[in-house]
Amino acid sequence: MKVTEDSFANLVLELIDENPFAVRSLFRILRIVYTGTVPTLAVTCRAEPELLVNLEFVEKHCKTESHIKALLCHEFLHVLLRHTEEQGPYSLARHLAFDAVINAIIHRQLGPNFSSLMATYYADQQWPRQLLRPPREGELRDRALTGRVTIWRALYEGQLIADDVAAIASGLAAVSLSAEMLKQLLGNHDELGQSLSAEVKGALDQALKEMNGSGVWRAPRSRGVGADAYETLRAVEPPSRRDWQRTVAKLLRRHLSPDRQSRQRETTSRPFLLPVLSTSDRRAFLRSTWSHFLPDARWEGTGSVPVGTAQLYFDVSGSMNHELAALSGLLGSLSRWIRRPFWAFSDKVAPAVIRNGFLRTSTSGGTSLACVLEHVARTKPSAAVIVTDGIVGNVDREMLGRCRATRLHVLISADGSPAAIAKASLPWTKLSEVPR
Repeated sequence: MKVTEDSFANLVLELIDENPFAVRSLFRILRIVYTGTVPTLAVTCRAEPELLVNLEFVEKHCKTESHIKALLCHEFLHVLLRHTEEQGPYSLARHLAFDAVINAIIHRQLGPNFSSLMATYYADQQWPRQLLRPPREGELRDRALTGRVTIWRALYEGQLIADDVAAIASGLAAVSLSAEMLKQLLGNHDELGQSLSAEVKGALDQALKEMNGSGVWRAPRSRGVGADAYETLRAVEPPSRRDWQRTVAKLLRRHLSPDRQSRQRETTSRPFLLPVLSTSDRRAFLRSTWSHFLPDARWEGTGSVPVGTAQLYFDVSGSMNHELAALSGLLGSLSRWIRRPFWAFSDKVAPAVIRNGFLRTSTSGGTSLACVLEHVARTKPSAAVIVTDGIVGNVDREMLGRCRATRLHVLISADGSPAAIAKASLPWTKLSEVPR
């Protein structure tokens, strides 16, 4: 991937705007310096902090824009966790544990599009450096890894988090590690355990107030973490709920498929050929200059086709209460594109209707994706969209295989977690926060 100083700086600005892990507070005070003096990236913690960037490394190892953002988030988490963990010199095992935890956090919170950087960069590493990337399909069933699988699975499923760095390092202490390993790790390891400047501390304290810390620490509040993700970040003129609904509507419409049974029709352009020259078909005109026969030229017309629809499944478990009102209104306005009835689910699927401004369905309060997959496998829609917070338990691979004929997409609420969905290799999109 070709990366220039300008394109890299633009991606930093994009990341500041997207604000995963509340990175904004730190990155907006950093001056970007491009240099070959660091192996990957590094944040200097002086009074005027800098983001040191090795563009040669970025070009060589980052294949997508998400990879670059993952690298930036990795360095941010380096500095943030260093701020909240005990100070002092780090052992080689602790350096490795530190990075493994950070990479697992990125995988769980941002998904495989981001963590594929680690998957490719550490693709050929042996134990224990395998911990630095998400496990591949089947690896956790490899008998040769017996005894090691538990820690690997626990890391990437969120059972081992930042609170467990010391415990992980202790378990790796007996493994043969070398100082050369540090040069191969992402991020700046030279300054781990050293003190931070007042400017950087202030930025990190602000980040802690703005993030929710879920999936990073077991008890985020004990670290001074705020209650809700980005709760304190509000635009001067916050987007209206109508703007939010318009954005979600665009996402939903991307995942429609033609429905022959739909009574709704829409006009679409249709190409056709005629032996009459067209001003829009330059090739036909050129052929006419040497051919003895008048060539067919491409023309554009219009035609009526059935409106595309999707079978919609909406999570009505208690954890989705915040989105219910906004999405209920949205579903009413999108009725022509949603196959009826649309469906609600908790740990069972039930038909849902919108009547007098209320979403009416039944729910048992729990959440499981198994009932949705079973329903999809039985009804066989060409496309289905699942709206959930992602807390759906383990996804049954066998049942998922029975849904191959259906194009599935998952929309995850702003406060939800894509971990289980990403682990099942289902395509997903995270929604922005619903304006209050």
